[in-house]
Amino acid sequence: MGMLDRFRVSRRRGRPRRSNGGFTTVRPSDEADQRHLREFVQSRRGVEGFVEPRTAVSDVTLLLVAHDGEWTRRRVPSTEWAHRFANDAGIPSYDASVVGYPDRMRDFNRRRKAGRGDTG
Repeated sequence: MGMLDRFRVSRRRGRPRRSNGGFTTVRPSDEADQRHLREFVQSRRGVEGFVEPRTAVSDVTLLLVAHDGEWTRRRVPSTEWAHRFANDAGIPSYDASVVGYPDRMRDFNRRRKAGRGDTG
């Protein structure tokens, strides 16, 4: 199937064709996302923010990583909003596409996976 085939209109039905589960819609950031980010910053120490750019399947997101590697990710209105949020919260913020992600986040994920007994 070609990349644009999912947007072609079926002549029989007069509506877009579906492919493997349908179409993706991106949910915008909302107050619940912003509240979650504020609560994460307030309840953990050593938090840093990593602003992730918009992609084909996701809006701009803010990844918060605590001192122990625990992390959370939520949609945000814009990259400017994400950096302003971090500044207002007193935490450093970085562009994830430039600096990457901290090793402590990967270590946290490995520890969680090992704790559940997953093998792969």
